Amino acid sequence: MKLRYILPVLFAGCLLAGCGDKKVKNSSSDTTKEAVTTTVSASSTTAKTTTTTKKTTTAVTTTAKVDPPKDLVLRCRDTLEVYEDIKLDDFITDKNVELKDGSVMVNTSDTGVFEVDVPYIYNGAEFSQKLQYSVIDTTEPLIINAGWSPNHKVGTAFDLNNYVGFADNFDKHPSLTYEGEIDPNKVGSYPIVATVTDSAGNYVSWDMNINVVNEVPKPADNNPRVNYSDFINNYNTDDVRFGIDVSVWQSDVDFNAVRDAGCSFVIIRVGYYYSQVTLDDYFRQNLENATAAGLDVGVYFYTTDNTEEGVREHVRWIIDQLDGHALDMPIVFDWEEFTNFQKYGMSIHDINEIYAAFADEVTKNGYKPMLYSSKNFLNNIWSEKTKSSTPVWLAHFVDETDYDGEYAIWQASAYGHIPGINGDVDMDIQYLNKPI
Repeated sequence: MKLRYILPVLFAGCLLAGCGDKKVKNSSSDTTKEAVTTTVSASSTTAKTTTTTKKTTTAVTTTAKVDPPKDLVLRCRDTLEVYEDIKLDDFITDKNVELKDGSVMVNTSDTGVFEVDVPYIYNGAEFSQKLQYSVIDTTEPLIINAGWSPNHKVGTAFDLNNYVGFADNFDKHPSLTYEGEIDPNKVGSYPIVATVTDSAGNYVSWDMNINVVNEVPKPADNNPRVNYSDFINNYNTDDVRFGIDVSVWQSDVDFNAVRDAGCSFVIIRVGYYYSQVTLDDYFRQNLENATAAGLDVGVYFYTTDNTEEGVREHVRWIIDQLDGHALDMPIVFDWEEFTNFQKYGMSIHDINEIYAAFADEVTKNGYKPMLYSSKNFLNNIWSEKTKSSTPVWLAHFVDETDYDGEYAIWQASAYGHIPGINGDVDMDIQYLNKPI
């Protein structure tokens, strides 16, 4: 895996608490009924009668009415930011009554003008007051990939979306425009000013140079290779252990040799999704052989899906491929297509909700979910709510990471060399004091 860049319903009426029907005993009887008792002696046929009276009572119902306060004070914030997490306790700015439940979240899932019924308690009775507020979007779009000075092959159609990536917190389809002239049929360097604007009118602009060239050069690979033994020696402490992650790109892996080189766990690609779900050609072999070698095993799934139901279906597909196989490590969500993120028709909020659906479906099926991402996207795409709800697998190819968020596994290099694998492999550190 390689990453390139950066309530409201109005009550029909007031419910009166503590003012229900009260039953009162009447001291005088309303009706009497005579009961006659006859006693017969053995020596006489004279009958003796005794008259008794039985009292009955009638229930009298009274209702005490409680009116809402004439001097009610219940004021709220006028405006909220879209997707802002805010409870009624924080939404209400001034009050002289008790809120029924201040922990209820205020709806900020869309922009516009909204009303909320706020239930409150007064003199033991429950009432509600309707309040109005606006939800707005004041956040400018995020430039994920500024494009820098991209090379464009002469004679081919030019689309700036191919060279930049951007996203918005709310708008699924922010617009990209640019100022300047570009002749894709003529070699040269063309300065432009690119601008991304969202539906609320927030925008961001930056300078670019488009280089129209005869041939687009292939990127040079100047990355130094690292022996796995050196990797272990550099980071070995009592609270860590070391692993790798593999896919079809590592071909036939000798997991016994991998184990003997100091590797304790492996995370295996189960498959990927572009236009359809595809099983990794080496998944079943890797799963069987890694398990047989005594390595702890997890799996990851590379996806470009942009729907919650889609990722849920993919989780169910993963479960089918595992066929009851127990995992020691999580099932990992791997979304990396940020270079041209706008092509997927999602907001930043959307992709966080998609991961939440993935994690929920994994958990429902008895496995543990995990989020894989780079430092850049952990800082800019994934919300604090997402990162605090799930273990994180950090990708940051440096000697010492300065990512200050929580992470349970660090993928420190994509250029490792380990016995048992021909070519490069990703090398990982697991922190044993961080739960997964």
